[in-house]
Amino acid sequence: MLRWEGGRRSALGYGRDIGFRAVGERRCVGARGNPCPLRTVVPGRATQARCPECARLDRALSVAADGVPDDPRTYRVYLAWFGPGLLKVGITAEERGAVRLLEQGAVAFCWLGRGPLMAARRTEELLRAALGVPDRVPYARKRGVRGALPGWAARERELSDLYGLAAGLDGWAEALERVAFEAVDHTEAFGLAAPGGPGAADGSGAARGPGAADAVVRELVDGGTVAGRLVAAAGPDLHLRVAPGEALVVDTRVLVGWELVAADAGAGVSVPVRAVESGGGGGGAEQEGLF
Repeated sequence: MLRWEGGRRSALGYGRDIGFRAVGERRCVGARGNPCPLRTVVPGRATQARCPECARLDRALSVAADGVPDDPRTYRVYLAWFGPGLLKVGITAEERGAVRLLEQGAVAFCWLGRGPLMAARRTEELLRAALGVPDRVPYARKRGVRGALPGWAARERELSDLYGLAAGLDGWAEALERVAFEAVDHTEAFGLAAPGGPGAADGSGAARGPGAADAVVRELVDGGTVAGRLVAAAGPDLHLRVAPGEALVVDTRVLVGWELVAADAGAGVSVPVRAVESGGGGGGAEQEGLF
């Protein structure tokens, strides 16, 4: 589902052809529901369409930055799995359910505990330091492993092993209630499910799947088009088949702040892209056009 300025929403279904063209310049979208008073022009390559002033305001009231330490809501600590050896620990408001995990493109996840914000934050820091698990995973690394995911048994086992290590640590915040292990799979929701589905027992690497990508849109430009068939979506990433055997990721964060108009499904790709490296390595070489 894409949400547009003014509240309009567009449903996106796998197998659907989509196309759009950027118009004009990319401008700041403001912060916390307030428009930017200057409508400042912002860089096309930034993943946030905010000017420095609006970015500071948005960050100041962010839970991630501990900007609201007295938040009365219940929070949950989770482990998120993005690919073999690629896990992170994090927290999210309980009322949001698994939305945060879907937003991040977590292929699978499990809950660890629930309780007050600062207790969840202290436990997150304990697990990060003791287990060597990060609290952030770059999207470039997620994209690099998404096209050849192991079977459900391997994903569940890796989560279970780390859950066991986390549960055995001393020093959890006393106010945090433990949550029993249960792995949750998102491959079907993301359009990444391989034959056999979540119940597949195969733990080996899969062949090139719908999450495989050759390139990612680096930025939009005035008049630039993107068109293709939607085959998968994970977090902010839309996976498009743009030609036989050629796959492109559109990071929807770089669309924010642009005026977009419809383009024909056969309009092709005329915006700068860069290669996606398998295994989620560096940024790859930039290209002026796709392939």
